[in-house]
Amino acid sequence: MTAPQVVVFDVNETLSDMAPLAARFRDVGAPELTDRVWFASLLRDAFALTAAGGTERFATFATAGLRSILAGVPLTRELDAAVEHVMSGFTALDVHPDVPGGVRALKQSGRRLVTLSNGSAGVAERLLSTAGIRDEFEHLLSVEDAGVWKPAPGSYAYAARTCGVQPADMILVAVHPWDIDGANRAGLATAWINRDGRPYPEYFTAPTHTIAELPELADRLAA
Repeated sequence: MTAPQVVVFDVNETLSDMAPLAARFRDVGAPELTDRVWFASLLRDAFALTAAGGTERFATFATAGLRSILAGVPLTRELDAAVEHVMSGFTALDVHPDVPGGVRALKQSGRRLVTLSNGSAGVAERLLSTAGIRDEFEHLLSVEDAGVWKPAPGSYAYAARTCGVQPADMILVAVHPWDIDGANRAGLATAWINRDGRPYPEYFTAPTHTIAELPELADRLAA
């Protein structure tokens, strides 16, 4: 198998550590685990709209979903203020500790690095700039420009066209099994980051590589 030329990174939860958002939900009076229910519901609705042939921006799903899930909750502030408090947390997120070293190792190996997010390119820009690794990336891509959300095949095809390569020349890096499966079916190699030791769902196609931390990937690709 030819080693991939382009490494495509998912952003939300793969590069960014979204755990601090839980504190934002607690701040506004939401019950424990509301952050997880909200994010899962956001993805569910986005995937459903994509399957039906529609599309919408991440921020629209996120904000509308927050309003729905917080409705009826005895909040510590007005609903509009609660939604703003949670959403502003996205601009304060940091990358996972393993990300900077892993990104630099892949770049030093001579590979091209890009992101492909269901969120906005602006969020990725702030995240990577704050981490001091923005310059390692050639493109910060968003499905907002692809017209379909991941894991629809068109999202990965958009990334390949933008980079001027075939899907087989790319490897997707993600923590989400649904993203790994979508990329596999679109013809990309894949690397699943399993930071918490969870089993991989058997109903999805298996990743090309499974790693516990990002720095492992450069060694895998060099082998």
